Amino acid sequence: MEQEMGEWKRLMLIHKFALDEVNTKLNILNEEFQHIHQYNPIEHIKSRLKNQHGIIQKLNRKGYALTTENARRHVHDIAGIRITCSFASDIYHVLQMLNQQRDIQLAHVKDYIKHPKPNGYQSLYAIIEIPVFMAASTEKTMVEVQIRTAAMDFWAGLEHKLFYKFDGVIPPRLQRELKSAADTMTALDQKMEAIKQEMDFVKNGGTFI
Repeated sequence: MEQEMGEWKRLMLIHKFALDEVNTKLNILNEEFQHIHQYNPIEHIKSRLKNQHGIIQKLNRKGYALTTENARRHVHDIAGIRITCSFASDIYHVLQMLNQQRDIQLAHVKDYIKHPKPNGYQSLYAIIEIPVFMAASTEKTMVEVQIRTAAMDFWAGLEHKLFYKFDGVIPPRLQRELKSAADTMTALDQKMEAIKQEMDFVKNGGTFI
């Protein structure tokens, strides 16, 4: 029992350290864009570490034995980071910058922006692998990165609240309203993207006829 508790503690610490590493990289990029470049694609950065209870729940749902080895192999969102951007194009720019870091390996990407979920949900999910250097070993550790616009983030927050308010079964009328709001959100993001492109055009010396 004591050994098992030690294994879970080590698992949580390793993922905390991985989260710290990725947060540091993102904070460096954020400050670089704030102080050196004319435009910063990063609006907000939030991070969280899933607790042991949450990990066990996910292993149960997936049908795996409750071991730290299974947690490492099959639960890839123990460490999670959410990045909010102003524009949809910024999302892919941020992902590209992360992928260019030499010690980060992009393991998997789910693009719910180009392919939204049926309920209208949009976000870019990336599972990245980063080395954590311990005293006697190097642990390659998964971190889930979600990147979305502010509009996508607002919609997802509302959907999350409704999901739990109605115990996972949102009434059909509210589902339709959410989908309609998601369509409006998409149109807003597209309009803002068009405005950004016009701003860039003018900034680079272009003129409108």
